[in-house]
Amino acid sequence: MIIVLSPAKSLDLTPISQEDHTLPALATQANKLAKVLKKKDVSDLRSLMSISDKLATLNVERFQSYKVRSNASTGKRAIDTFVGDVYRGLDVSDFSKRDYTFAQKHLRVLSGLYGVLRPLDLMQPYRLEMGTKLATDKGKNLYEYWGTAITNEINKSLEESGQNILINLASEEYFKSIHKDKLAGKILTVNFKEFKGDKYKFVSFTAKVARGMMARYIIKNRIKKIADIKGFNEDRYSFNEELSSDDNWIFVR
Repeated sequence: MIIVLSPAKSLDLTPISQEDHTLPALATQANKLAKVLKKKDVSDLRSLMSISDKLATLNVERFQSYKVRSNASTGKRAIDTFVGDVYRGLDVSDFSKRDYTFAQKHLRVLSGLYGVLRPLDLMQPYRLEMGTKLATDKGKNLYEYWGTAITNEINKSLEESGQNILINLASEEYFKSIHKDKLAGKILTVNFKEFKGDKYKFVSFTAKVARGMMARYIIKNRIKKIADIKGFNEDRYSFNEELSSDDNWIFVR
């Protein structure tokens, strides 16, 4: 079983002890992307990413400072770096060593720059959403740049996990980077809805937090059987059989 999450735009760059760390599997491809981005100025990034001059300036500085060979002094583990709604729900503040070990085997973060990140992979600060139309020698956007590389890496992780089940907790923008027709496993998408007015509705903010909570639930409870996910009852959520289908499970509150 492999869980996939989207990354976050907000990053916590506070230094911490990180003796146990790994390096991104697709670092070579990430380095090539960083090389393309190093050539962009503030105006380029502002237009490309639809961001303010302040954010564009920050990210020009980040890409200029990007190191081809990341280490514990230049990078930080992905699971400790991403902050935001999803990662507030994931809440690794009380993770034990066993939690980190389980997460390392079963959790993956999809990334515009790195393709796929394991929790303990060292990453450098960046901003590059998967939907960015960055032209490279492989095409006009990041989906074309990554091609099947992300899917191939997820397939390796599925094989290593011992179960060919992919739990999709990522946004549509990021999950589109996975080629479903080439995935060596079954996909289960998990969604969350709120009762508003007279019906259940998708609310982006609360759904993002819930995705993180679901990932945390699976990690903390060492869940390996897909049926056990239905037991998720954090923050008043419960599984709704009527709204769900075989490959799309809905939790409501």
